[in-house]
Amino acid sequence: MLDDFKKFLMRGNVVDMAVGIIIGAAFGAIVKSLVSDVIMPPIGVLLGGVDFSDLYFVVKSGSTPVPDDASLEAVRASGAAVIAYGAFLNLVINFVVVGYAVFLMIRGLDRLKKAPAPADPTTKDCPECLSKVPIKATRCAHCTVQLSAA
Repeated sequence: MLDDFKKFLMRGNVVDMAVGIIIGAAFGAIVKSLVSDVIMPPIGVLLGGVDFSDLYFVVKSGSTPVPDDASLEAVRASGAAVIAYGAFLNLVINFVVVGYAVFLMIRGLDRLKKAPAPADPTTKDCPECLSKVPIKATRCAHCTVQLSAA
């Protein structure tokens, strides 16, 4: 049973999947930083200094009163029921950035995988003896039959 488990773990698909998950986790951290540290601050400035991660709507107030401009964490700590649409917006932007990056990666890989155009043939078949002869030959070297020009 231990040998079967070892064979299972060493299969190409399992190892590839493990590498993909590890790279995906690292890539996710990079994208999260890209969105929260690079993309969202300029968008927030353009929209009047809004920090998207703190955008929320209070559905039901909590047991402790909080000021209207309190952070999302403070409102949640008060026990209020909130809809954190700013955090959701950040996650949607994360998803779009990750999706676009994966699209670009797959597109690049597809371009690398494209087979080159087949080369022009360098030989042709003799109609009499079916030997391969150079494409420019006018007579077969094997049976000496006259060949049509290519």
